[in-house]
Amino acid sequence: MTIPMSAATAAYNTASKLIDSRLTPTAAVGEQAPQGADFSKLLSQALQGVEDTGKASDQKSLDLVNGKGNLVDVVTSVAQTQLAVEGLVAVRDRVISAYQSIMQMPI
Repeated sequence: MTIPMSAATAAYNTASKLIDSRLTPTAAVGEQAPQGADFSKLLSQALQGVEDTGKASDQKSLDLVNGKGNLVDVVTSVAQTQLAVEGLVAVRDRVISAYQSIMQMPI
């Protein structure tokens, strides 16, 4: 069974908002309740970070090919990119697992 990442993210975000709304005290009339971290924004920033790391790695590789780079910098950059992607995959797996758990809960 394949679950789209956007559906898992949306389900997790909705569940997070429901939990936050139950845990935060209700605000008085005219006051705003404090806002928690927005999961979709956090996920977007993480994706952007992985993309930026990959672009930096690609640029360092191209610099090495053109004779302007350092091999140690390229290897370090590629290792950082690999670590970032592995972290992203771990988060994705956790989100999908949470989504599946939520979908199996009785109503």
